[in-house]
Amino acid sequence: MNGPRFAAAATALLLAACSTVPVAQQPGPQPVAAAAPAPAPTYRGPAEEAAAQAVERIRSIDPQLNSVIAIDPTWQEQARRIDAAGVRGPLAGKPVLIKDNIDTLGPLPTTAGSLALANNVTNRDSPLVARLRAAGAIIIGKTNLSEWANIRSSNSISGWSAVGGQTRNPYALDRNTCGSSSGSGAAVAAGLVSMAVGTETDGSITCPAAMNGVVGLKPTLGLIPRTHIVPISESQDTAGPMTATVAEAAAMLTVMAGSDPADPATREADTRKIDYAAALSPDALRGKRIGVLRFATGFGTNEAFDKALETLKAAGAELVEIKEFKGGNFGDAEFQVLLTEFKAGLNDYLKSSPAPLPARTLAEVIAFNQANAAREMPLFGQDIFEMAEKTKGLADPAYRKARADSLRMAGAEGIDRLLKQNNVVALVAPSRPAAWKIDAVHGDVSPGGNGVGSMAAVAGYPHLTVPMGMIRGLPVGISFFGPKWSDSLLLQLGFAYEQARGPLPAPRLLPSIEQSPEIAPALGRQLQPGN
Repeated sequence: MNGPRFAAAATALLLAACSTVPVAQQPGPQPVAAAAPAPAPTYRGPAEEAAAQAVERIRSIDPQLNSVIAIDPTWQEQARRIDAAGVRGPLAGKPVLIKDNIDTLGPLPTTAGSLALANNVTNRDSPLVARLRAAGAIIIGKTNLSEWANIRSSNSISGWSAVGGQTRNPYALDRNTCGSSSGSGAAVAAGLVSMAVGTETDGSITCPAAMNGVVGLKPTLGLIPRTHIVPISESQDTAGPMTATVAEAAAMLTVMAGSDPADPATREADTRKIDYAAALSPDALRGKRIGVLRFATGFGTNEAFDKALETLKAAGAELVEIKEFKGGNFGDAEFQVLLTEFKAGLNDYLKSSPAPLPARTLAEVIAFNQANAAREMPLFGQDIFEMAEKTKGLADPAYRKARADSLRMAGAEGIDRLLKQNNVVALVAPSRPAAWKIDAVHGDVSPGGNGVGSMAAVAGYPHLTVPMGMIRGLPVGISFFGPKWSDSLLLQLGFAYEQARGPLPAPRLLPSIEQSPEIAPALGRQLQPGN
């Protein structure tokens, strides 16, 4: 989940201030700036050189962003193995950051941002990580996130965790990154790496991607395995790539996708996956009928969105205006699903960890947080945790009905109906409004609600966001939606749009947008006293 204040009746739930406790006083990973520099070798192969440069960028730039929880101390060993083996391919020697709710081999814990998991060294790779390694990627470190993927509190701050502190937007350091894949989005935007992995239940890849000006793909549920990932919802959870370009997202998906015997949702993945990168073409928009979700526009995005639509048309797309949609309100049902599945899934994950943890159930995590409230809950509480603990299990008829209702309204009566009624192959809309300010007093206060990505999240359908422009120096994205298993189509459309759009401004790590040379003069007094 991400972003703004969580409400049970909201139509979207998005997965995501500074800690009052210095990280150096906390158990688990220490600040990346404190890491000892690696000894300079006499020779560096291309993989080692790329990894060393990424580590240097993290050490020099990330103290301003808090996007990386920890650098993997095995990075040099990984890189040298790749160089020695002569691994080839689009991911060979590429530094990749992994969201810190995904298990990885080696000494780093998987914390989900929580002190309760500060020593959760599982020494096991999630299948998606193992596949990245096999393709020659270097797992350079773990990224910060909204703690517990932002399902702990209805008054949370996206991008904050007790382990990692507050992640900051590289376009303006006082602006939020959204979440919960906050660090992955910010790290790619700042150029620390060009490839990272995020996870999404509802908005946690696409929102931080859009608000940090990078590409984010939430794939069809079941295309990428979820094994050894700290869960929220078996019905909605998926990992996905967050990258500088659509081509890189396609390359990562090609490697990460595939069936996993431990994850029944992936039973079709091997038969559905293709070489997504090979399918890309700058002419992919030509002749495609695309529905424009005009009812989902506004909140300052209209100018950038209209320009994006002109780009789509110029590239050959036929646009179909969809001015209104009377779909069902599945927010309450979705919330019930997430609460119930979170309790069951988290209990299973905690029991499976080989690490010596202080908590093995959600109830014990709640108790741990209460006992360590000064460090774990200095800014917001755990009311959603407490609601989840009261749920009655996966056999509860109310839960089963909620899942059936939310899936029907988001899928058959949502995206499927929009596509069929308008005879279009895909849908587009602004991904999100521009980033809001970090607010340690009120929590997330997002303008314009949560966007329209919840239908894709609940239905398990793919959702791709691509940067489309700037609003007062802050990036905004355009979202592409399609039916189940249309991941390749969306990547093709997004790639063609990206090629036609041209470059966009890079982040400047400004203290605030209000201090930018474009805006600061307008905020000053235009007339002097007496004039």
